[in-house]
Amino acid sequence: MAFKGRVEIDRERCKGCLLCIRSCPTDVLAVAAEPNSWGYYPAEQIAQEKCIACGNCFAVCPDVAITVFKIDGGNNA
Repeated sequence: MAFKGRVEIDRERCKGCLLCIRSCPTDVLAVAAEPNSWGYYPAEQIAQEKCIACGNCFAVCPDVAITVFKIDGGNNA
């Protein structure tokens, strides 16, 4: 059974390399329409419901701008 997850991206830390977007197997991330205060277009989560908390985005992020959370689906059997 696949996990459900949630991704948080620190917009100000992200430099827009987009490695996270390319590493996501479920297309959860995309490029933001608005730049951050540094002028970079950071990644943002667009489809949380697809996130499986695989951690690929976290693992490839050179700026340590991503945190991945596993969400308990209520199936604690």
